[in-house]
Amino acid sequence: MSVVILKDEIVHYEVLGRGRPIIFLHGWVGSWRYWIPTMQAASTGFRTYAIDLWGFGDTAKNSANYTLGQQVDLLDLFLGELGIGKIALVGHGLGAVISLLYAARFPNTVDRLMLTSLPTAGHPVNPRLFGATPGELADWLLDPDIVNEAVRLEAPKTDMRAIQTSLRESVDSNLFRVCVELLTPCLMIYGQDDPAVMAENPEPTDTYPANIHQVYFEQCGHFPMLEENSKFNRLMADFLSLESGESPRQLQLKEEWRRRVR
Repeated sequence: MSVVILKDEIVHYEVLGRGRPIIFLHGWVGSWRYWIPTMQAASTGFRTYAIDLWGFGDTAKNSANYTLGQQVDLLDLFLGELGIGKIALVGHGLGAVISLLYAARFPNTVDRLMLTSLPTAGHPVNPRLFGATPGELADWLLDPDIVNEAVRLEAPKTDMRAIQTSLRESVDSNLFRVCVELLTPCLMIYGQDDPAVMAENPEPTDTYPANIHQVYFEQCGHFPMLEENSKFNRLMADFLSLESGESPRQLQLKEEWRRRVR
């Protein structure tokens, strides 16, 4: 287990591979651990890092650090402590929110963004996320047919206050506006059957600038990286292989994954 001390508190992370750095940030349910299959796939050409955010996994539990701003600061301090420069960010749920806000604050540091289950006005969060325990959320969101013990075992480590504080801020923030003003190439992934971050009235693709592209995984829930691991990893590889600054709309339709442009 690798740790750094930030703000006099323990922050847990893991690292695999060599090459350009990619940072993986987990969502509201689970920890760094469910990124392992994706990290392994990417580690053949990249140096992959996965962090436990404040209040999750084996990182310190201190409610003063649970705001979105403090979580963004964690990422900034982590990069500074390890001397990591330009990065790609891959975030899910809460991790997608933190990745987006970090890229908006530090646009020269982030080369590209891959955001899964990002809540926006068209993709609202289910109110059930606010009241259930982390274990109950894991049972609700996990596909019983998918190997997902990493989420189930790690969920009870979560401080519920970390979920609730960041959820409230995410709901109250205009994340769609942040996306529209973003200059970084950004690929947005949604599970069409996600019960947590729902596709109630998704924003049409043409409301986003050309640097943003949306992809929907059909018959997929909240964890596309687990439920559709091969598709997710191939799409991630295609996105990461684009030239720096190139729009993700240059990605070509492939049989292995389907995109829906609204």
